[in-house]
Amino acid sequence: MEIERKYLISHLPEDFKKYPCRIIEQGYLNTDPVVRIRRDNETYELTYKSTGLMAREEYNLPLSKAAYEHLLSKIDGRLICKKRYMIPLDETLTIELDVFYGELAPLILAEVEFPDKEAALSFSPPDWFGEDVTFSGEYHNSYLSQK
Repeated sequence: MEIERKYLISHLPEDFKKYPCRIIEQGYLNTDPVVRIRRDNETYELTYKSTGLMAREEYNLPLSKAAYEHLLSKIDGRLICKKRYMIPLDETLTIELDVFYGELAPLILAEVEFPDKEAALSFSPPDWFGEDVTFSGEYHNSYLSQK
């Protein structure tokens, strides 16, 4: 089960580039249900996600680079490209700061994953977070791939 909150970011924290960064590209073979392929640096995977906004089932399967490249030609919509900065929030939570490039620039989103729904619902975001878009499907990457 993936439980996360998602926020728009209008201004970046000054020190965000000092944190680990991953280069991610992902495309969608299907959006309902979500079936996604992703390259995360040099790791490749196929993901299934159930319906839902804050909480949904997620299953990941490893792919070879060759399988990923083969499936890349079959995606529906745009390939999403982003840099993901991993910013520790406290001992247990990490901010995944996604800075999109390519067709979705200058979009910037932050996601925080939680161990349970109670923790997610009681979360107080840092002051540099903007609008909470957790309950808006318009900011799911599967939706962004189609618009």
